[in-house]
Amino acid sequence: MLDLVVIGPHPDDAELGLGGTLARAKAEGLATGIIDLSRGESATKGTPEIRAREAEAASEILGLDVRHTLGWPDSRIMDSEDRRLQLARIFRELRPRIVAAPYGNDRHPDHVAAAHIVPASLHLAGLKNSPLSGEPFRPKNLFYYMGNRPFEASLVVDTSDYIEVWEAAVRCYTSQFTGEAASEVVTPDVFRRRRGRAAYWGTFIDARYGEPLWTPRPVSYSPF
Repeated sequence: MLDLVVIGPHPDDAELGLGGTLARAKAEGLATGIIDLSRGESATKGTPEIRAREAEAASEILGLDVRHTLGWPDSRIMDSEDRRLQLARIFRELRPRIVAAPYGNDRHPDHVAAAHIVPASLHLAGLKNSPLSGEPFRPKNLFYYMGNRPFEASLVVDTSDYIEVWEAAVRCYTSQFTGEAASEVVTPDVFRRRRGRAAYWGTFIDARYGEPLWTPRPVSYSPF
């Protein structure tokens, strides 16, 4: 049973969006994992084999307990019954307490599709009479992490002590983020810009850095 699993449409999405949170969760003794929906084969640079090695290196830095790659077609991820069921089977296997998916308002269609597939898969995983083996499963919470467009955060995770781990994990993806720009939308100063975004969210919780999450339902919390 995992405590936190992050869904990434492509290798590096989970690290970019929630690498600090994953690092903090591991440091606090929690079991963590990433599910990559595609191999990132449509990227301007980097072969699937290179990106797989980069993901393995990032996983070691974050200390992940589990990493799955589903191999769905990059840039052609579509919501379908087969894909819902495939992901639901993994949810029943891993039984994560908290699931984080990409936020649906995004310029990349794969992120938009993932935002629809993940809750639908969790719904199937929780149904006793769904066409799945194993025991029904529902996580405690489903959150959405920020991709390419902003949202009004439901909560912010203090990642101040893990910003260097976050950057080290993202830097593993040398084919995407170092040297010449990997595509028309990725520039070599991605680390400066992403640190700036984390610093912005940290100001709302009196921290140096933070990672925002959004959920459509209220989060139960008691300070007493």
